[in-house]
Amino acid sequence: MKLAKYILSLLSLVLLVSVISFAQEREMTVEEWEAEMARLGEAKTSLLNEIDALKSDIDNLNAQKSGIQDYDECIDELYAIVGATREDVDNFRNAVNELDGMIKRKEGPKKDRQADLDALKMNKISALPEFFNKVHNQMQKALDAWVEKPDVISYKVVRGDHLWGIAKKKEHYGNGFAWSIIYKANRDQIKNPDLIYPDQVFKVPPLSEEEKSKYEKLRQNYKPAPVN
Repeated sequence: MKLAKYILSLLSLVLLVSVISFAQEREMTVEEWEAEMARLGEAKTSLLNEIDALKSDIDNLNAQKSGIQDYDECIDELYAIVGATREDVDNFRNAVNELDGMIKRKEGPKKDRQADLDALKMNKISALPEFFNKVHNQMQKALDAWVEKPDVISYKVVRGDHLWGIAKKKEHYGNGFAWSIIYKANRDQIKNPDLIYPDQVFKVPPLSEEEKSKYEKLRQNYKPAPVN
């Protein structure tokens, strides 16, 4: 109401100033004065109608506002659907962030991180909009893209072994041409690659993709010397 009164007062002042200004420009006849007053009266009526419409809109908006549920109440109802409290959700959020960081840092073993993620997926809280895409999609994609490097294998030399034969074993490289990898990884024990001894324990490191390709090409291109 105060706003309407203020606008009405301001409108009356504007109309009065307009009439005075118009009258000062030149001397008006009675007919012109009455016509101008009629025009301004119509303008006043139109503006008052607009004010009434705006007041109606304000009343409608206030009515809608009063019917809108409080944000915190909405959140509590949403959490209740999955049987959780705010504290439960906070704890779940912390667990998600912690696991997400471990996956990004590739803190293995990978299978343990997959088990951790599966446990989060089983929690009903993961169905909340805040978590669903991250837990069920983004973090799983990150895990799937995580290529875990094989562990270094230890091998104990037996009589009759040689580096070519060790590298050629299926459980190692399956390719004798990769023998130099074992040699380089065990230079502290191997002085001469043609001389290795029983009971020596060698490290058999994994091959990189580049190394696999390199030694596979050597194997495929190898042609044994003709036998006379």
